[in-house]
Amino acid sequence: MPEWLQAGGWGLLAGLALVIGALIGYTVRLPQRVVASVMAFGAGVLMSAVSFELIDEAHERAGLAPTVAGAVTGAVLYTVCNILLARRGARHRKRSGAQQPSEQEQSGSGTAIALGAVLDGVPESVVIGASLLGGGAVSAVTVAAVFISNVPEGLSSAAGMRGAGRSKAYVFGLWSGIAVISGLSSLAGYTLLGGAPAAVLAGIIALAGGAILTMVADTMIPEAFENAHLMTGLITLAGFLLAFGVSKAGG
Repeated sequence: MPEWLQAGGWGLLAGLALVIGALIGYTVRLPQRVVASVMAFGAGVLMSAVSFELIDEAHERAGLAPTVAGAVTGAVLYTVCNILLARRGARHRKRSGAQQPSEQEQSGSGTAIALGAVLDGVPESVVIGASLLGGGAVSAVTVAAVFISNVPEGLSSAAGMRGAGRSKAYVFGLWSGIAVISGLSSLAGYTLLGGAPAAVLAGIIALAGGAILTMVADTMIPEAFENAHLMTGLITLAGFLLAFGVSKAGG
């Protein structure tokens, strides 16, 4: 199978986890503590993947300066976009409670939430595609981390969308569309970065890492600690160590 097709397929697979999570979140009324715990686990997984797969890889490719520059740029870009979307109703797009506004409460919030979901998913998918560059195998850790974290993201967000009165067509149309965009973003990460110099590629990988870490802090951790209980920190650590273990086993 051509590598460009593999890149798109892996990105699509990771994106489909959002649909799985949305299906659970929309159809099953889970206790808030369960949702918070699942989100904490997913946050731990992504934080580990950013640390040991993205930032570390960028540093190995080109050193500290491009890594720091890329990570800061990714964090700033994500933050600016997130602020603009938050003002239009997408601030609580990953919250499972009553925080999400309905379309009646804030016109245009549905579109803002959809754009926010794209903003959250694209950096992860680009990295999946970029991991195939150089003729190597796809980073199993990155795919696994994105897949595992996407389930609670879709679950929590869909539960909040249901509470805001959004239809099944909107919810599942949104997450199915994001899954397709994830595949296309992964394909783009492979095809557009193929000839990039090491420093540029490292900077883009770090940029994605900075954006993902900022996304975790801005959208996943608030939900994870909304109904904090004494096990929340341990659950986050469990997700972190799982991804770390897979990273070392794969290395």
